[in-house]
Amino acid sequence: MTVQAQDMHPVFSPSQGIVRIAAVQYLLRSIDDWAGFENQVRFVMKAAGDYKPQFVMFPEIFTTQLLSFMDTSDLRTAVRRMDEFTDRYIELFTDLAKRWGVHIIGGSHPTLSNGKLLNTAYLFSPQGKVFTQDKIHLTRWEKEKWKGDPGHQLTVFDTPHGRIAILICYDIEFPELSRMVCEQGADIIFVPSCTDDRQGFWRVRYCCHARAIENQVYVAVTGTVGNLAVEGLGLHYGQAAIITPSDFPFARDGIAAEGVPNMEQIVIADVDLAKLVANRVNGTTIPLYDKRKDVYANMVSVVPTYTAAN
Repeated sequence: MTVQAQDMHPVFSPSQGIVRIAAVQYLLRSIDDWAGFENQVRFVMKAAGDYKPQFVMFPEIFTTQLLSFMDTSDLRTAVRRMDEFTDRYIELFTDLAKRWGVHIIGGSHPTLSNGKLLNTAYLFSPQGKVFTQDKIHLTRWEKEKWKGDPGHQLTVFDTPHGRIAILICYDIEFPELSRMVCEQGADIIFVPSCTDDRQGFWRVRYCCHARAIENQVYVAVTGTVGNLAVEGLGLHYGQAAIITPSDFPFARDGIAAEGVPNMEQIVIADVDLAKLVANRVNGTTIPLYDKRKDVYANMVSVVPTYTAAN
């Protein structure tokens, strides 16, 4: 069933069927040159591609592995110099997506655009097309250490395997973004992430579960593991997972699959878009439908309950 955007209810994607997702827990290890990066990526894609997924996702800023052979004495400059590898990065993943016949969420990569440093996620299609989604909300590290710039536009990508959206790490902690893409029919939200400690990891992970419940949507998340001798990249805590709504048709704990924390690994799970569509209409609760838009338009009242002493 498809509902137009101007109607009261969210848009539903017409796609149905089983979709296989592979989420890569990418190990950041020191390398000597571009060839070291490309060889590791091709090895990972061979391992994932053999399982014939429709989507493969890499983590946020996993291309910072390139900093292991760059001069990082001035970190802000080094991160901007990573843009020199953007063309090679796009060429590599475009080739891999076509070769394996899969959509690849190529993690994210620091990208210069009109003088601004963006944290940009790239989506590569099997037909050789390339799409982007910039990170909307930057962490303190990105703002203060990298002097990065935020993106301003959300996109929902209509694929043969459902509508998808990409929310990079911190962006999943803002419920409004997920609701916006789900009201435009997103079936799966992909969350490439990079967190250095357990607390940061759980902030992202708990929010992924919340967004899956609030919007009756599948959420796939993955992160970097390992370490590099680069400021801000010495520690990583990562664990990939494919998360479902919490209702009877899905996994009891809302987890279709998850990895072992902090190991180089690929987590694979099948999700059923038909179950998702049915649950949005007939679920135990239907929060995507039940949002009271009339109330949300009202201002919040602040009512004093006491009289201040003179």
